[in-house]
Amino acid sequence: MFNNLYNLTSQTEGFTTMTGTARPGGHHIVLVTGFGPFGKHLDNPSGDLARRLDGATVAGATVVGRIFETSTDTIGANLAGALDELAPDLLICLGIAPGRPALSLERIAINVRDFPLPDHSGVTVADEPVVTGGPDGVFSRLPLASILRRWRKDDVPCHVSNTAGTYLCNQLFYLACRQGRDRGIPAGFIHIPDTPRSAAVAEPGREPGATMSLDVMVAALLSAIEVCLEERGDQVALTAGAVA
Repeated sequence: MFNNLYNLTSQTEGFTTMTGTARPGGHHIVLVTGFGPFGKHLDNPSGDLARRLDGATVAGATVVGRIFETSTDTIGANLAGALDELAPDLLICLGIAPGRPALSLERIAINVRDFPLPDHSGVTVADEPVVTGGPDGVFSRLPLASILRRWRKDDVPCHVSNTAGTYLCNQLFYLACRQGRDRGIPAGFIHIPDTPRSAAVAEPGREPGATMSLDVMVAALLSAIEVCLEERGDQVALTAGAVA
């Protein structure tokens, strides 16, 4: 399928930070997005995380958190509107992956929408592209190896994932990479585990599966943002298979 991969990373000399429009006084912005409710998850932890990070200051940059409706018809326009409004220097999108036990640094988004359940507006899509005529896949422009190294040093459960699924998370990831490229903004996607509270609400009466506290994820995301803003040149080399 991936005969037309669009490797965004190869277009730059490593990861260069602060590529957006600088504010007066050298002020910079990091945009972190999360999702609103969907399915049984009436309280989406990715939205909670974006809300918690909103207003934080990291390496001299201000984090702005935005929560998008879990809707295939509006997600592209909402993202474009936020990017045009804020002109951020870095874009990190978040989504929940119930059942995953660790933070997942997504490597690639694919040009497919194939929903396992309706979005929050009740729309179901089967085997359709995210962008008609777009490349089969786009790669994250976040410094995945360096973030992984930091998280492992801090004993944060984490891994690099090679599939963001075919639901709204993958759609947003794909659009973030495309729209970020057009504006010179490094962009990527991180899947987060469920939280204990969210899992209990989504499946009342059932023993929750793998979860992670919101406080742990807030600290992990702040350190990931710091890595992205401080990263220069080539990523830190890891041993073979360490990123898998």
